[in-house]
Amino acid sequence: MKHVDIYTDGACRGNPGKGGWGAILVYGGREKELSGGEAMTTNNRMELMAAIAAMEALREPCDITLTSDSKYLTDAINKGWLRSWKKNGWVKSDKKPVLNVELWERIDKLLSVHTVRFVWVHGHAGHEYNERCDVLATTYADSL
Repeated sequence: MKHVDIYTDGACRGNPGKGGWGAILVYGGREKELSGGEAMTTNNRMELMAAIAAMEALREPCDITLTSDSKYLTDAINKGWLRSWKKNGWVKSDKKPVLNVELWERIDKLLSVHTVRFVWVHGHAGHEYNERCDVLATTYADSL
């Protein structure tokens, strides 16, 4: 299985507001940048969309290290929240419905295709790829 490093970030101008996401895929010394966004969205949705778009861009199952500054994304996977939400009919432990269910369902499906390790990094702390993803995300949001 090929190993791919993925870096992602999401941004929103207002929350909700104009949003953008950015992702960088690194494989075999090559890099591919992706970006997109929505005219009315939230920061959390953009964080999830960055991860979805990056994983969906892969043409075959891969071993992935996905690095993000989103605790929403990384904790949901690493702390088992996604698994619990799905098991409990998309209801959180506080009995409130899970937000962004359709995006979490897409991530869940992608996790059945790829082997993914999620790594959290501090945002705006000088991490080269995180900073570049932030530029991709904010540039896209500002273009809307």
